[in-house]
Amino acid sequence: MNQFEIITTSPEETGQFAEELAGHLNPGAVLTLEGDLGAGKTTFTKGLAKGLGVTKTVNSPTFTIIKEYRGRLPLYHMDVYRLDDSFEDLGFDEYFEGEGVTVVEWAHLIQDQLPEELLSLSIYREGDSTRRIVLKPYGDRYSELCKEIVS
Repeated sequence: MNQFEIITTSPEETGQFAEELAGHLNPGAVLTLEGDLGAGKTTFTKGLAKGLGVTKTVNSPTFTIIKEYRGRLPLYHMDVYRLDDSFEDLGFDEYFEGEGVTVVEWAHLIQDQLPEELLSLSIYREGDSTRRIVLKPYGDRYSELCKEIVS
């Protein structure tokens, strides 16, 4: 499987990358975000939201699990870190197959619920402001997307 990397040197740059990525996304897009606390997952999601035309303030849905935002495409922002065994009732597939873009933080915790095709992003701290973003596409459309945005 191909893997792509982006280096950003500030939170603003991380947001700009996500904003640019948003311009290439279509309904039903699923992105997973992994990274330590403070790595930049919410910063990334804020940039993505801006690129989708979301005007509301975006913050982590840590205690609500899922937040929905309206923009050019709806944004479904999930943080599954605090889920227990009752997550089966949340209807994840309705979001994954919906008309919007789904971002899942801590996605490894619901691995068996994820669609086969998605774009996995892992954000690593490389210093105070520098981040290494590793993109792993699963499926042809995400491979093509990565080739287009990382070239």
